[in-house]
Amino acid sequence: MWKGRFAQETAELVQQFGESISYDWRLYQHDVAGSIAHARAQVKAGLLSAEEFQQVDQGLREIEADITAGNFEFKTSLEDIHMNIEAELTKRIGAAGAKLHTARSRNDQVATDTRLYCRAEIDVISAGIQDLQRALLDRAEAYAGTVLPAYTHLQRGQPVTVGHHLLAYVEMLQRDLGRLADCRKRLNVSPLGSGALAGSTINLDRQQIADELGFDEVSRNSMDAVSDRDYIAEFLFAMSLCGVHLSRLSEDLILWCSAEFGFVSLSDAHTTGSSLMPQKKNPDVCEITRGKTGRLLGNLVSLLTAVKGLPLTYNRDLQEDKEPLFDSIDTLRLTLAVNAEMISAMEIREDNCREAASDPLLLATDLADWLVKQGVPFRHAHELVGKAVAESVSSGTPLDQLDLTHIDEAYTTEAGSVFSLETALAARTNPGAPSIDNVRSEIARWKALL
Repeated sequence: MWKGRFAQETAELVQQFGESISYDWRLYQHDVAGSIAHARAQVKAGLLSAEEFQQVDQGLREIEADITAGNFEFKTSLEDIHMNIEAELTKRIGAAGAKLHTARSRNDQVATDTRLYCRAEIDVISAGIQDLQRALLDRAEAYAGTVLPAYTHLQRGQPVTVGHHLLAYVEMLQRDLGRLADCRKRLNVSPLGSGALAGSTINLDRQQIADELGFDEVSRNSMDAVSDRDYIAEFLFAMSLCGVHLSRLSEDLILWCSAEFGFVSLSDAHTTGSSLMPQKKNPDVCEITRGKTGRLLGNLVSLLTAVKGLPLTYNRDLQEDKEPLFDSIDTLRLTLAVNAEMISAMEIREDNCREAASDPLLLATDLADWLVKQGVPFRHAHELVGKAVAESVSSGTPLDQLDLTHIDEAYTTEAGSVFSLETALAARTNPGAPSIDNVRSEIARWKALL
């Protein structure tokens, strides 16, 4: 492809070192689509005849079908997907194929392919996130009223419900969807026509190309268009943060299915055993999810490191954008699918959850609130309840069985009315709070949205 300038063939070791066809073959459908749109614009510009366009169009579609069927031989000597397709097209149809690259560089070509690929994968991953949200909603609805202790610092804090807890992850995943939608909007700009870095003296209708490929607009600066990888960094960040959310969910489930908590039972189909210990039932899906999050984060850092010191415009370093991208997409797609399946099959051990939430100390804040309603300033109420908690712990007497009247005259026998889980939850009716009615209302809202 550059033999006019060079007197020697590229060394075989250099070919092995520089090839990307072993992984960028994935772009083939988008490369074909971009080439067909480019060829159609060439017809409008008088560079291709209608007959030549038909040859190019048919040839490219046949090559695409062959690649899909696994009947295409990729050549490392041709470096990448672009040259593999173009060389095969020229071999099949002759001169018309040799005209295809007119007014185009691989720099704007790969930028176009990658944007199209990311756009399609964002849609697939977004659907996977919604599937997981639906699985969480199904479990949240099934256990909307199941009382559960919520934690801060991994210490029991206050009672909520399983439904409320699971809805927290639905919220996180919704933010992930928003980030992906924002990323999709920003990447949906056509760079095709930017050439190597300065456009072309042969003017093609860039808007026509953009419209055919489903882009919202054309890029405004050719130098930025061929060197920009912000959209990949954004996509990798969105996937990384989604992975972090899945890792947090996994950590909760790992704790919950331990004997020390005993809140959840994962299905046999989504757990594994031990080669030595017959009794083991391990939450491997959760643990692998947690582990793969580091991989997602590493891919983001890999890309940022690759682009941080590059002068304008294109540099071959940018070839290193694809493996992190492809790996993160593969990783997150599978992680979302297996987690949705696992969540759908999990069962909550309601008796264990309620027993853990029945410690009267979880209602210490409610006792302080009761004192406030009697006219006690909150800081003083906090101190009084703290004293009561200290006495409960030191004496081994449950907080709801203590005679609190000797601690302060603000306490009356009516204070004991706060020690009811049902009363505590029913009182939490502010928007976002975990009353059972609130939880059910939120579930209905989410089901309508999804």
